[in-house]
Amino acid sequence: MNELSTIAEDGGDIVILDQTKLPRETTYQRLKTLADAAHAIRSMQVRGAPLIGATAAYGVALGLREGKPLDEILATLAATRPTAVNLHWALERMRRVLEKSALAERLPRAWEEARAIAREDREANAAIGRHGLAVLEAIVERKGAVSVMTHCNAGWLATVAHGTALAPIYAAHAAGLAVHVWVSETRPRNQGRLTAWELAQSQVPHTFIADNAAGLLMMQGKVDVVIVGADRIAANGDTANKVGTYLKALAAHAHEVPFYVAAPVSTIDFACPNGAQIPIEERAAEEFGELHTPVANPAFDITPAALISGIITERGIVAANELLRLKP
Repeated sequence: MNELSTIAEDGGDIVILDQTKLPRETTYQRLKTLADAAHAIRSMQVRGAPLIGATAAYGVALGLREGKPLDEILATLAATRPTAVNLHWALERMRRVLEKSALAERLPRAWEEARAIAREDREANAAIGRHGLAVLEAIVERKGAVSVMTHCNAGWLATVAHGTALAPIYAAHAAGLAVHVWVSETRPRNQGRLTAWELAQSQVPHTFIADNAAGLLMMQGKVDVVIVGADRIAANGDTANKVGTYLKALAAHAHEVPFYVAAPVSTIDFACPNGAQIPIEERAAEEFGELHTPVANPAFDITPAALISGIITERGIVAANELLRLKP
């Protein structure tokens, strides 16, 4: 596979970049079985809604290669992460395609569809970068430079390529714009470190901050715009993203800082009416370390549509309360 790819085929298997080892070391993991793919998603060796979806699609092909029943494969993968809608979107797409295929044709069709999902993610994220670039260009035109805040990791590590929230930043940097990124640590898993590592690879100017410094920086006028990713967007525009996103949205609203969500249309759950219906994954207390006290560890929170300036998709920037325009 190419250096620093997140996922690729190799010799009939799938090879992933093991993100649990970053940024300390760059390690690749070979997925040979359905169990391997499920473990990679559940343990966050792969993470980010688009990449989870692509990995699940390839996991279906691996399960079929083992001779497992389709329903068992889909159920196993669906149980890995409850919040990221791209997982369930990809599995439903695989189901529709494979149930129409003769049993002898299912395995090659599974590989073909998984490749299509990965290819489309690359294309969608590149388009998100182009549309989001216009937001940053407008700020640079007024101020000469742009300072962006993000949360968690929604760069190429969270996708098949390009990223979602970071795609406009990479596009701006490639265009020669003066862009700087405030990167919040995103506890307890510190996924902001992955964003900082990514930006360093591309030589994008950035500063790593404690999560709780975000409000102060906005109060001081040091943030021009906030762009985050999403794991699920309800039909009314309410958005689930890594826990801590809601607090940044509140601070941005208080200080009149535009707050954008960048995600492909596949992240919109048109069957989910609002954020209250989005399941919130509760992860293990051990992620906080050795603590002998009760721990609550919700992985995501919900940002209400009213706090979102726009949703940046591959089909353009859409008001959070107008997402039904994008419904297939």
